[in-house]
Amino acid sequence: MLLLPLFISGAEIAFIMFILVMVFGADKIPEIARGLGKGMKTLRNASNDIKSEIQRSAEKQGIDKNMSNDIKGEIDKVREDIDEITGSVRRKF
Repeated sequence: MLLLPLFISGAEIAFIMFILVMVFGADKIPEIARGLGKGMKTLRNASNDIKSEIQRSAEKQGIDKNMSNDIKGEIDKVREDIDEITGSVRRKF
């Protein structure tokens, strides 16, 4: 299971669930969850379609896929330079 730092505790989640049951009723919550799931699936499919269309368009235009690797390499170089400059000066959280 993927854990995300939501900055809310279990008690707060339980309270939100209680409010949802009070507002929508226990019989409507599964329908709402199904609708949200379908919406998320549609959004994911649309984003995958857009990605594949961009890739096909880039291949037609002859754009090199290694360009992203070059950009990542340059970003890594800049990051290393910044780390070298800052050295021991870092914030601790």
